[in-house]
Amino acid sequence: MLYITVASVAGIIVGAAISYIIFRTYAKKSAKSIENQATENLDRAAREAGTVIRDAELDAKDIKLRARTEIEEELKESRTELKKSEERLSRREENLERKRELLSSRELEFERREKNVIRSEERLKKREQELKRKNDSIQSRLEEVAGLSHEDARKKVIQQVTDEAKREAALEIKRIEDSAREEAESRAKRIISIGIQRYAGEHVQERAVSVVQLPSDEMKGRIIGREGRNIRALEAATGMELIIDDTPETVVISGFDPIRREIARITLEKLIQDGRIHPTRIEDLVVKSRAEVDKAVKEAGDQAILELGIARVHPEMVKMLGRLKYRYSYAQNVLRHSVEAGYIAGLMAAELGVNIKKARRAGLFHDIGKAMSHETDGSHALVGARFAKKHGEDPVVINAIAAHHEEEQPETVIAHLIAAADALSGARPGARREMLESYVKRLEDLERICTSFKGVDKSYAIQAGREVRVMVESDQITDSDSVMLAKDIAGKIEEELTYPGQIKVTVIRETRATGYAK
Repeated sequence: MLYITVASVAGIIVGAAISYIIFRTYAKKSAKSIENQATENLDRAAREAGTVIRDAELDAKDIKLRARTEIEEELKESRTELKKSEERLSRREENLERKRELLSSRELEFERREKNVIRSEERLKKREQELKRKNDSIQSRLEEVAGLSHEDARKKVIQQVTDEAKREAALEIKRIEDSAREEAESRAKRIISIGIQRYAGEHVQERAVSVVQLPSDEMKGRIIGREGRNIRALEAATGMELIIDDTPETVVISGFDPIRREIARITLEKLIQDGRIHPTRIEDLVVKSRAEVDKAVKEAGDQAILELGIARVHPEMVKMLGRLKYRYSYAQNVLRHSVEAGYIAGLMAAELGVNIKKARRAGLFHDIGKAMSHETDGSHALVGARFAKKHGEDPVVINAIAAHHEEEQPETVIAHLIAAADALSGARPGARREMLESYVKRLEDLERICTSFKGVDKSYAIQAGREVRVMVESDQITDSDSVMLAKDIAGKIEEELTYPGQIKVTVIRETRATGYAK
């Protein structure tokens, strides 16, 4: 057992020794191999470094060569440019030298001319002084001969020239005005006469109150009722005032609203026919009468639109137009006046070659604001224009409505035609009634305006105020002054008076010579 152990130990020792020897031998070989490898690597690295160094030297030489070449080229170009600049400078110096010489010669020439001018000015001054002495002498001799000073003569000449210019201007103005007036009057008369001849409107009807005829005076008591309850109920339901006086078999309905007055009239007539008069029955009949009036309003609007051949009208416009049936202006029915203005405007538009349908439409609707002017602030022209715009009317029609009383500027020919048609319809014989007092006052104002001008002797308003004739003093007003005086009087009339249509101003100047045979 011990022997085996020693042998084992010895074997281990021997194996370890052998392993050591083998390991050492291998280590020596490895170290030598590594050394050889390192030596080869160093040699290779040295060779590669030499190659890189040589390549770098070659690149550096190449770069240096290229840089030197570029620098030489730039130097060459710089020398060339410098040479050119030197040449240009040289030429400029030569030019400057020539200019300097030229300026020197011109200065000498200017000096010479300046001396000549100074000598000429001296001669002119002497000549001017001599002429002034002669002029003063001639002027003094003329003043002695004419008996006028220089200032007086100058003023007289200026006055003569001014008077002559005024006279020629007045004559030219008169000639132009006469020519334009003749042509305008001829065309206007033809157009208006055609319009008036082709349309015959209804005459005026008096409308201030509504009168209801009774079958007997006994009916008055039934209308009044016990303690006046029936008449109070009727007045409360219609908003009108019933006047029952001593007039036999007559009841007068008075009120400012024409539609309500019509409702009251229809209601009263139905009550008389029915015979049953009491507050409940009155209220029922007022409702029915209002429905009838509304229907009549729509029918009146439709009939007016049908007469003029107008299409596509908003229902509210039709309704408001129909309300004009019960309104009167200066005792002229506004609806009939609107239809008449539409016809006249359409006829004049046909003569002028403008849109006839738009002219008729604008003429029909031009006074539509009168149906609502008591409910809305503003003049009836502007109120009507706003109402038409709200319901989609054409801008041409809207402007014609707003401008027919010159509250807005007319923008189209149709607007002028509507203003003319409105004046023609209102001013034709029998269209309206004018109070005697206002008529006389207008004539007096016409004559007063004319006589307020200097040089006017007398003035006469004729043709119902359509023309005024002015007599002037012949020694104060010349023929040319008469033209200007007529324009001034017309302008003052336009500023101070309101009138339909136009007023003709005629200035009459005459010279009378009187002799006596003895």
